[in-house]
Amino acid sequence: MARLTVNVDHVATLRQARKAKYPDPVAAAILAELGGANGIVVHLREDRRHIQDRDLELLRQIVKTHLNLEMANTEEMLAIATRIKPDRVTLVPERREELTTEGGLNVADQEMKIQDAISVLHRAGIEVSLFIDPAVQQIQAAARVGADVVELHTGIFSEAKTIEERRRQFEILKNAARLAKELGLNVHAGHGVDYENVLWLREIQEIEEFSIGHSIIARAVMVGMEQAVRDMVKLLNP
Repeated sequence: MARLTVNVDHVATLRQARKAKYPDPVAAAILAELGGANGIVVHLREDRRHIQDRDLELLRQIVKTHLNLEMANTEEMLAIATRIKPDRVTLVPERREELTTEGGLNVADQEMKIQDAISVLHRAGIEVSLFIDPAVQQIQAAARVGADVVELHTGIFSEAKTIEERRRQFEILKNAARLAKELGLNVHAGHGVDYENVLWLREIQEIEEFSIGHSIIARAVMVGMEQAVRDMVKLLNP
């Protein structure tokens, strides 16, 4: 059975648009768990554009399933992670001007720096995932630096404009997932996954967990958070 972790960043985005007290991403996380989510994901960005430090602290106290903190590999974020102790840290690239994370972490070009961060997090008892493109060199580098998990970037697949391109990107993801598993890595996937393209991705047996945010939050506006999560859980595990 594939697991579902729900990213509640966009609930905080809506709150921060008016600098209000609502909607509360912590409340959204509770509803997501009630709907069957296996975990909650938040990205604490350097510019604090959506999730705030207080949100993370409250989530650590309240989340009963699994808390995954997405973050850049910086001294500030490492200090926060080792203090808060989420169940997992996912290291991601981060640029101030991007709307959302636009691509995978380039592990191959910064192995020593990432290996040092993984050591710090492992000493704090935190599992480490690397958000990477489904490329052979990145998967091999992730295994070398001691990551526990790779989260394969599904953005190019999700944005494919033709069925031929989608099929091509699907094969790339399938081969990447197989290689990662062979190298002893746990395999997760995320970015742009929605209620339609997940029907493809669930066929890749090596993918154990999906991290999904925008499509679930968008659906929740119409049907409520619990129902939106239940709908995705049913699609992942028909």
